[in-house]
Amino acid sequence: MTERIDGHTILIGLMAYPIRHSKSPLMHNSAFEKLGLNYVYLVFDIDGDHIADGIKALRTLGMRGSNISMPNKQRVLPYLDKLDRTSQLTRSVNTIVNDHGALTGYTTDGTGFMQSLKDENLNIIGKKMVLTGAGGAGTPIAIQTALDGVSEISIFNNANDDKWENAKRNVHIINEHTNCHATLFDLKDRSSLKNEIGKCDIYCDATAVGMKPLQDQTLISDPSWFHKDMIVFDTVYAPLETKLMKVAKKAHVKHVLNGLGMMLEQGAAAFKLWTGKEMPVDYIHKILFDSESDKNES
Repeated sequence: MTERIDGHTILIGLMAYPIRHSKSPLMHNSAFEKLGLNYVYLVFDIDGDHIADGIKALRTLGMRGSNISMPNKQRVLPYLDKLDRTSQLTRSVNTIVNDHGALTGYTTDGTGFMQSLKDENLNIIGKKMVLTGAGGAGTPIAIQTALDGVSEISIFNNANDDKWENAKRNVHIINEHTNCHATLFDLKDRSSLKNEIGKCDIYCDATAVGMKPLQDQTLISDPSWFHKDMIVFDTVYAPLETKLMKVAKKAHVKHVLNGLGMMLEQGAAAFKLWTGKEMPVDYIHKILFDSESDKNES
């Protein structure tokens, strides 16, 4: 690392809180090194109250850009000059590109989700999806899959939490601006959740359930809710195998995926926006999987 940092090194950041656990520095810095690019990627603990200062620093320091994660994905919007179409619809940004002081916001989470399925030779265009969650992961997944051609989405979220209004907005946006049909359900309506999963082609959990400190929990504990010819996708990637995934495997579901591929592909999309080059995905995939496997075994 020190051998390639000099007076011409270009800085890219990640602004979120808490964020020191992120795999993004390993991913991007490994890709920069592999391609011989004079960039460096650093994380910055910046919460929502300080995001304006963070964006000002991005401009002042001439950074090429930054990733944005919770709680800043919505709060960053007023400080940007432009938004891409998906960011306009989701009202959320996870990537900023600085073109000589002009800041453009992008959302690569949804494209990362779709590409991670393509990497597994899975196609959900024209299919029915059940999605739990309407936050930082669920919103871009819902909007992007609808834009890309998923025919129907059943969105489940707790009616009494702070994401319910966002879930209603997501359904409205999908039904008004895409050819997909979206319906909203209360996550507490277990009979509807079971019924919708039984009819779907893919079930995606975009909540934090299954991730520390909720690693021993799952929204679906009964394997009979699943059928073998479907996809079960958990956006959590640490642990590599969540409790949801274990339940799906007991049901002999053919395709059970965690969120590591989505994390990789959303990063690859951001990487190209900043550098104009393709991330060496296969190389980075091995690094990420090896690091997670080592951590799980330790």
